[in-house]
Amino acid sequence: MRKEFPQGFYWGASTSAHQVEGNNVHSDFWLMENLEGSIFKEPSGDAVDHYRRYREDIQLMAELGLNSYRFSIEWARIEPEEGCFDQEAIEHYRDMLAACHENNIMPIVTLHHFTSPQWLIRAGGWESEATPSSFARYCEKVMSELGEMIPYACTINEANISIGIAKIMKRHQAQGNAQVGVNLGNMASIQKYYMALGQAFGLHPQQIHSFLGPRSEQGLRIIFQAHEAAREAIRRVSPHTKVGITLSLYDIQSIPGGESHAAHALQEEFLQFLPYLQEDDFFGLQNYTRYIYGPDGYIPPAEDAEKTQMGNEFYPEGLEAVIRYVHKHLHKPIIVTENGVATDHDERRIVFIDRALNGVHACVEDGIPVLGYMHWSLLDNFEWQLGFAKTFGLIAVDRSTQQRFPKPSAYHYGNIARSNVLQD
Repeated sequence: MRKEFPQGFYWGASTSAHQVEGNNVHSDFWLMENLEGSIFKEPSGDAVDHYRRYREDIQLMAELGLNSYRFSIEWARIEPEEGCFDQEAIEHYRDMLAACHENNIMPIVTLHHFTSPQWLIRAGGWESEATPSSFARYCEKVMSELGEMIPYACTINEANISIGIAKIMKRHQAQGNAQVGVNLGNMASIQKYYMALGQAFGLHPQQIHSFLGPRSEQGLRIIFQAHEAAREAIRRVSPHTKVGITLSLYDIQSIPGGESHAAHALQEEFLQFLPYLQEDDFFGLQNYTRYIYGPDGYIPPAEDAEKTQMGNEFYPEGLEAVIRYVHKHLHKPIIVTENGVATDHDERRIVFIDRALNGVHACVEDGIPVLGYMHWSLLDNFEWQLGFAKTFGLIAVDRSTQQRFPKPSAYHYGNIARSNVLQD
């Protein structure tokens, strides 16, 4: 059965700067990775050298049949010292955007994807009342320089994720379940690491507030105020650019007796943020799996359930459920800005893509305004604290040579994109 998508549907893949570019030396994560005793499995180093090989990668996307690319501009490169903007970095991203347009690839730009300049952390980071204005200043600079080439801008990636970091770490410690790479050692090594981190930043360890750190209610408010301030700044200098945000959303389900736990999770993960999203032009939706709640709370995946490298249940059907839930509560165009699977078995990635896209198509058929689907990720890359072992990419990379090797899933997905049809 042929399942056709609307003309002009955005077919793409996503990356984030720190995970693919390499040598992001002014970022907070670079400092954290390279400390002796770091809880990162390995440093990002050259990553997959996308900072130099972006033209090759964008051309490869076009050859595969994709028409969109969601990537991030790195704040720590643009503003390595507070108030000092690096014109060479701006020109780099200008050429990256030009490469997209030359290859008929529509760019969707994220302005903050987890990493921040080191100076921002020293100034209070994501718990500081000054951060929204600092972030807006950076966004205004980028968009005043490059906005004419950017049709869609996501201010902040997974702005809601920090509320669940402690929860994710606890679950990861228990059974390996996490949506963002975390790596936990013993408590003594963690304490030693954070003492060294405090010395490196010149702060008490409890004053280090990176984006992925545990978040207070004030810090959560600051993140969404930063989104609002950035949205206003972008519209001032680049009024044609459509502005949104991305949130990490699980498909929240319940069995009898778990309804109140599920309702609480939905409120915590999504509903509480609706007031901040009303003036957005679109919503960036990110989903990887489901969470099930029972009378006693969260229920881990069954022992015999298929699981991904991240410990998540293999559950591509979650995407359709989350799209429908978001549309019920937020009447905005939706772009799936991330959806994918970490697996060594690429044939399972193909299955994941097909099952996820079946759900997207069903939503489109029902009139839900889903504009596009960005698969995570374009390249096997640096999965934060877990290093390079987790493979989300459509394209494999031999990091000894940085040579690219499209996987069968890349050709499969590219054929869907090129034809605009999913064969069921």
